[in-house]
Amino acid sequence: MFDLKTTFDRINSLAHSALPLLARLTFAGVLARYFWASAATKLSGPFTPTFNAYAQVFPRKMEAAGYDISGFGLFEWAVVMAGSYAEIILPALLILGLFTRLAAFGMVGFVLVQSLTDVIGHGVDPATVGSWFDRASDALILDQRGFWMLGFAVLIGLGGGWISLDRLIWNRVQAKTAA
Repeated sequence: MFDLKTTFDRINSLAHSALPLLARLTFAGVLARYFWASAATKLSGPFTPTFNAYAQVFPRKMEAAGYDISGFGLFEWAVVMAGSYAEIILPALLILGLFTRLAAFGMVGFVLVQSLTDVIGHGVDPATVGSWFDRASDALILDQRGFWMLGFAVLIGLGGGWISLDRLIWNRVQAKTAA
């Protein structure tokens, strides 16, 4: 006999297990190269940010300085380096499913800072910012990045999923603890 509750329990269990893997695969297919390409424009060496990095991260300060970075100090260098390495490391961790919740939380912070920099620092126009609950779904900030945040929220809440290094490590720790 068909049992609706059992059916929905199985669907729920499958979704709980499959959603993190799907979120990670979607991130890998849609966003990872975006972040890595962005990081590549910011570094000319392991500890050498490019002019472009300062212009992207500190647009108002760059303009006020007449696009002369000689007055930029340790703070600006550290922010640019941290952001650049975050764009490299956090996507890699998400794809591997290693420290997934922490990496997804880091990506939320990164995207929030990125969005605020776009809006406040670069002064993007209202159409680029967009508006929720309107007919259009093509705004760069609120629409597009809202979906990014949804994927990160899935990973924060559910972890890396079936096929992840987090799961592999957890299973090994559990096996050793049980022995």
